[in-house]
Amino acid sequence: MLKVEQLVGGYANTPVLKQVSFEVADGELVGLIGLNGAGKSTTIHEITGRLRPYSGQILLDGKSLEEDRAGFRRQIGFIPETPSLYEELTLREHLETVIMAYDLPAESTWETVQGLLERFRLSEQLDWFPTQFSKGMKQKVMIIQALMLQPRLLIVDEPFLGLDPVAIHDLVDLLQAEKAKGTAILMSTHVLDSAEKICDRFIVLDKGEVKAFGDLEDLRRQLDKPNADLTSLYLSLTQGVTER
Repeated sequence: MLKVEQLVGGYANTPVLKQVSFEVADGELVGLIGLNGAGKSTTIHEITGRLRPYSGQILLDGKSLEEDRAGFRRQIGFIPETPSLYEELTLREHLETVIMAYDLPAESTWETVQGLLERFRLSEQLDWFPTQFSKGMKQKVMIIQALMLQPRLLIVDEPFLGLDPVAIHDLVDLLQAEKAKGTAILMSTHVLDSAEKICDRFIVLDKGEVKAFGDLEDLRRQLDKPNADLTSLYLSLTQGVTER
C-alpha cells in the first residue's frame, strides 16, 4: 500500500531524514517508533504532503505523491498529535465541512459518523463548540474526522496523548477494526510498551535514520536478544545499551 524509498527530507534546507525506506501493507499496523526529535513527525509530514522531499519516493498503490497530489491525499486519514479545530464551528459543522471538502456521500458518511460518535460518547455534543471540549474530546473529534473518510492509509501521530483509558481502549479497537477492513496504518509513537502490544512491525527511527525494520522477532534476531522487549531492543539499537 505505502512504500517509502530512500527518502531524504527536512525543513529549510536542513535535512532531517537520511535515506529512509520502509513499507506498510494493506491490513497492517506498523509502528514508527523513536524518541522526540528522531524524525517521526518529519516522516509523517513528507507522506501527507506538508513537506516536499529533497529526494526519494513516496508511493501509494504504486503512484507517487508528485503524480497525483490531490488523489493521494484523498486516500489518507491523518490523526495529528495536537488537535486543530475551528473555534467558530460546532462539532456538527466540523463534520459537515469534512463531507463537503472531500465530496463524500452525505447519507452513508453520516451513518459512519453516528457509530463513531456513539463509540466516543460524543452523540450529545454535536452542537458544542471546541471551547467546550476537553483536550481528550478534541482528540476524539480528530479521530472521527480521519475515520469518516474511510481511508486506504491511516496515519496516527502519538495517538494516546490526552485520551482517557476508556478512549484508548476504544481507539485500539478501532485500529484493529480498520486493519480487518484492509486499511494500512502507520502509527508514530514513543510509548513503546503500547506499540509492542498492537503493532505488526516496527520502524526504529533514530536521528533521521532507520536503525531496524521488522516484527519483534526480526529485531530480536538482529540483536541476538531472544527474550527482549521492544524498549530494550530500541535502547540497544539507538543508544548502545545492553542488558546486564
